[in-house]
Amino acid sequence: MKDNDTELMLEAQDVVHKYGQVVALSNVSLSARKGEFLTILGSSGSGKTTMLRVISGLETPYSVKRLRIGDVDVANLPPAKRSCTTVFQNYALFPHMSVVENVAYGLKIRGNSKQDALIEALDALDMVQLRAKADRSINQLSGGERQRVALARAVVTKPSVLLLDEPLGALDERLRQDMQLELMDLQRKLGMTFVYITHSQEEALTMSDRVVLMRNGQVEQSGAPLDLFDRPVTRFAADFMGYENILDGKLLNRDGMIGQVELHGGAVVQGTLASDAIKPGDPINLAVRAERVNSGIRRENGLEATLANKVYRGKYTDLVVKTSAGDFRLRSWHGAPDEDQPFDKIGWKASDAVIFPGNTA
Repeated sequence: MKDNDTELMLEAQDVVHKYGQVVALSNVSLSARKGEFLTILGSSGSGKTTMLRVISGLETPYSVKRLRIGDVDVANLPPAKRSCTTVFQNYALFPHMSVVENVAYGLKIRGNSKQDALIEALDALDMVQLRAKADRSINQLSGGERQRVALARAVVTKPSVLLLDEPLGALDERLRQDMQLELMDLQRKLGMTFVYITHSQEEALTMSDRVVLMRNGQVEQSGAPLDLFDRPVTRFAADFMGYENILDGKLLNRDGMIGQVELHGGAVVQGTLASDAIKPGDPINLAVRAERVNSGIRRENGLEATLANKVYRGKYTDLVVKTSAGDFRLRSWHGAPDEDQPFDKIGWKASDAVIFPGNTA
């Protein structure tokens, strides 16, 4: 994505959608710039797929203030009239057609000649490295190859926005990781706007320019992947983004964005404030990732600790320690100097712990 390119290719404002009395989307607003890889992240029932279906035209929203793709108002247009294409998890390929016929299908129904459609379809297969298998049956392809065919079929029509609904969910772990890199490379080559739906924080962090985290039909937090990873603004966001240690306490004082916190049990530690609005005396949560916690080192910013459990997980070892503030989880990568050393205290840098308002679910 080019930093100086601020042209919006997608703009959705105040989208509301209901299934009977159940509110699936509650005044959701989001946008994507030209050439941006935007990920909508959330668990099942968060509203992410419903949002995708509203954008594509497969769902008609209960109400919407604005819905534009490129410079076209698409709120009342059918799916075929919108400059967007969807790649589904199940691929939705035609088993009775060859690979190249599947890719050319969308061009033919748009009125392209058979010869022109074939040429463009073969070029699209080149992009996904499948031209050599153009004449094969879909049933002769692996799962990863079928996914590439679905991508080629989606991009060959040159939509303004490509919508991807958990497209890697059916692949095994190694193939999924390989396809993440291929998707990123394809998106950069095309300069196309991608809107990607996933429940996987790993996929969101790996591929995205920007992430929108949804919860219960609303946007919980949005920003660059590093923002969500290092600076969640709510307990839900921290938990969803994989913070193993989330502790209750209150803010004692602050120096700029560094806050001094009293945890339950009376220990006083430091962290970095996620919001300038947090004031001394406010209830807070302090969150710190297991791999950011140090053992065997005496720090002023730390807790007295006793080892309770150790679990070997291959690449790393997870440790559980008991402290006055409750159980704490640490992660020790093999070869780290502290892995087998006895310790009686844990600690962390203030920049590695985030403080956000407490009393939030």
